[in-house]
Amino acid sequence: MQRLIKWCFVACMAFAFNAHSEQQGAQYKELGDWQVHYIAFPSTFIQPQIAQAYNLERSGYKGIVNISILTNDAAQTAQAVTLTGSAKNLLGNKQTLNFKEVKEGESIYYLAQVKYTNEEILRFDIDIQQGSQIQKLQFQQKFYVD
Repeated sequence: MQRLIKWCFVACMAFAFNAHSEQQGAQYKELGDWQVHYIAFPSTFIQPQIAQAYNLERSGYKGIVNISILTNDAAQTAQAVTLTGSAKNLLGNKQTLNFKEVKEGESIYYLAQVKYTNEEILRFDIDIQQGSQIQKLQFQQKFYVD
């Protein structure tokens, strides 16, 4: 129950941030047989105890990338995958993303942290692999320092 409350809080914060982001509406893409849901937001949007529970650093200069992969059908079953990727700013400075898998009940999501400066736009390039199936997720997000 405690984990469910934490996950709901993270999801609510992500949706709250989404309402203020440049891209309105749901942030997901249909890639092959999957619905890939994604969001990137400042780590200060989560409470300290939640950050500690997920071993995330809260900082005005660090963001969180949250990705979940579901089957693209009525069941929308969570998928266990391997994620690799990077974030690159407009100057071409690249950061490798290190995703950690979080399982809570039937839900599976992947978290990574990224550094940024004020009003920095990061372009994310993420490979999603499950067996021989590989899909590429690309998106960008503008971050602001609190």
